[in-house]
Formats: sequence, structure tokens, C-alpha cells
Amino acid sequence: MIKKRLKPKWKNIFAIVIALTCLIGLVISLKDIVIWKADSERIEKQIEEIQEVVEIEEVTQESENVEVIEQVEEIPKANPYWDYIKMNLINVNFQELKKINNNTKGWIQVSGTNINYPFVQTNDNKYYLNHSFNNSYNNAGWVFLDYRNNIDSLSKNTIIYAHGRLDTTMFGSLKNILNSGWLNNTNNYVVKLSTEKENTLWQVFSVYHIPTTSDYIQVDFNSNEEFNNWTTMLINRSFHNFNTSVSENDNVLTLSTCFNDYEKVVLHAKLIKKETR
Repeated sequence: MIKKRLKPKWKNIFAIVIALTCLIGLVISLKDIVIWKADSERIEKQIEEIQEVVEIEEVTQESENVEVIEQVEEIPKANPYWDYIKMNLINVNFQELKKINNNTKGWIQVSGTNINYPFVQTNDNKYYLNHSFNNSYNNAGWVFLDYRNNIDSLSKNTIIYAHGRLDTTMFGSLKNILNSGWLNNTNNYVVKLSTEKENTLWQVFSVYHIPTTSDYIQVDFNSNEEFNNWTTMLINRSFHNFNTSVSENDNVLTLSTCFNDYEKVVLHAKLIKKETR
């Protein structure tokens, strides 16, 4: 008696392959979630440790070292700029922070967000994408200054980056700048920086999210015309009209983070007040 050879049941094989692929994907996803949660917990602990050692004070009495940056265009009396230049600067003691990380370059506060951190700098823009403030490996990274900038001698554009974490740490809450709640409060239109040599106040003039591009992270410019064309592009790109002009005499601060895998969230502000320490 001749036995009939069984034909492969291709549908069943295909189903098994699909099931195995899904299972592998699930295992990888669960692994990523576990790693992400562990990174977040370590970052939260790091933030708590920093808060315990750092000293941040509001500069309530202006000294003779305070300078309000001269504006080229006349600003209407009703413009909130006149309230901004009266705002207190922040002054940070960096002694203990430098003991933890000698790459510490300053401290940044962004009104209406959770951004209230020291920022660091090294010789590239990659290291602090996966290292935390204490230089331990962590995919949450840290807040860092573009390697091309010198925080003690400001470029025309000073750039600070961080990951847009879903738990709102690092620059995760920078997405707030696109919400009506943030935009409707003009007190949010101020960024405060403190460094070892200078405390500064910056007025926001542009916020947006955009497909990933490098045109907004130019640091230096060959002419005033090039700089003016660049700032005009940023103002025209803004999600909101801040009624704030920028001239060739201004210095710009740029904050950049991920909106998603393909887009960035960006904030631009201009220097309006500084204090030499």
C-alpha cells in the first residue's frame, strides 16, 4: 500500500510565523519599556540629588552690574517687554554641581514648564544623548549646550538640547509651548539662565514644531543681513505671534527637542537683560 505524502499546510505555517514575529516584537517592546522605566527612575533620583545640593536665589535687588539690552526699535508702553525687564534674574551656586560634573556650564529655567536644570557641555553633541548628569550611561540623557557654543562669550545663536521625555523630565515639557494654556500666559515668555560669569534673561519670540531640519541651529553668521534673514525666517515660522522684533544687535537662545521621531519642538528667545557676576 502506497502512503500519500501530506502536503504542507502553508496557511498554518504562515500563521505560526506571524505569531512568532508578534511574540518576538512583544518581548522586545517589554524589554524597551523596562529599560525606559529604569532610566526614568535613575533620572528622577539624579534630579532629587541635584535639588538637595544646589542653591538658587532670586536676584531681588539689581546691582550696578545689571544691563538691560538696548532695543533698536521703539517698544510700545503696553508691550509686556517692560514687565519682563523688571523680572528677577536667578543666581546659582555651581560649587557642588561642579563636584558632580565638571562639564556643568549653567542652569536653565523655562517658565510654564518643568525645565529647571543644570546644563552641561562636551566636545560633541552625542555624548549627553545617552549619559546623565553624573556621566553614568542612561538613554534619558541630559540637558546640554551645543559643542560649538561658548557660554562665556555668546554666539549669535546659543543652542541647548535635551530629549523630549514622555515623563516630562529633561525637555519633555517643552511641548507645553504649543498649548493654548502656555501661550495665553504672557509671563511664560521668559527664559532664565545662570552661569558662573553671568545671569541672563531672554524673551521668547518664536515657538514651533517642524520636520527635522538643521536650518535653525546655525551658530554664527557671515553678515548682519544673513542673521536678519535667519531671524525673520524663525519669526515667520512661529506657531504664535509674539509681536517681538529681533535685530542684528541681538543674541538668540534656541531650545530644541524631539516632538516625535520625525519632528522637533523649538523655542527661540532673545537676550534682554544680563548681570555680570
